[in-house]
Amino acid sequence: MTIYGKIIGTGSYLPPRRLTNDDMAALLAEKGVETSDEWIKTRSGITARHYVDEGVYSSDLGAQAAKNALEMAGCNADDIDMIICATTTPDNFGGFPSTACVIQHKLGIQSHCAAMDVSAVCCGFLYAMSTADSFIRAGVCRKVLVVGAETYSRIIDFHDRTTCVLFGDGAGAVVLSASEEPGILATALHADGGLGDILNLPGRPNNGVIEGSPYVYMDGKAVFKQAVSWMDRVALEALEKVGMSTADVDWLVPHQANLRIMQSSAKKLNIPTEKVIVTVHEHGNTSGASIPLAIDAGIRNGSIKPGQNILMVAIGGGLTWGAIVAKM
Repeated sequence: MTIYGKIIGTGSYLPPRRLTNDDMAALLAEKGVETSDEWIKTRSGITARHYVDEGVYSSDLGAQAAKNALEMAGCNADDIDMIICATTTPDNFGGFPSTACVIQHKLGIQSHCAAMDVSAVCCGFLYAMSTADSFIRAGVCRKVLVVGAETYSRIIDFHDRTTCVLFGDGAGAVVLSASEEPGILATALHADGGLGDILNLPGRPNNGVIEGSPYVYMDGKAVFKQAVSWMDRVALEALEKVGMSTADVDWLVPHQANLRIMQSSAKKLNIPTEKVIVTVHEHGNTSGASIPLAIDAGIRNGSIKPGQNILMVAIGGGLTWGAIVAKM
């Protein structure tokens, strides 16, 4: 008997503070940086993003998204055997205790539950989902809570308009459960550390000070080139593992970073734009949170239905890239 990891609940959370492109233009003007709604939309497709307030952290967003996912799944927090959190913006400097452990505490889950973070930046959620699926298939866990939670507003340089207008804060979560019904059908994950210099956060702690920049650095043209080169290839790799083609895909759920990258990937995969879940316009690039945010939006608005096949694909800093094929 084959056991699958199956998505039985999804949830999301965006902090209340919403900044439109006009709001961003006004904010940056105060810092002597010029931008506009047209400039941002033309290059990214983004019209708004959400930012946390002071005192609100990735675990707060992740815990709320997790509660919404648990509610949809119809299970209690104590039913969860493991929490895996994909984040590049952990609550604590150095990442410990892990944000997953903090989420565990905020959900009131006791010590029977394991918890850990995964760091693969914008591809982190796919790495986390693949890990959760492996634990379920191995019979170690029955239910795993997979969370993507980010507070990028704390690591972007508001004097660099090429990056600061792109990122936002938010969280998404799924409950993955052991099931005899098909769920996660195939995964494909890759990395190339030799390309780490085109998208990174170069600062390092050293005796109480940060050496280098504490802000995200991105070579936009280089990242765009890699994204359009690898995202369709890894998507086809995952589909091939289960003898499927893009014709079998009901919904493409790409990492929500840039509308042009998403459209280019869909075109290369011969997937119509009307079969692409798009949420980047509303929350910008939320890194590890973007795919679960998009899946939850698709389910709650009635687009993604039970029995349909979804194809998730992402590329992130590292570089990391990957794809997952799942039956809902």
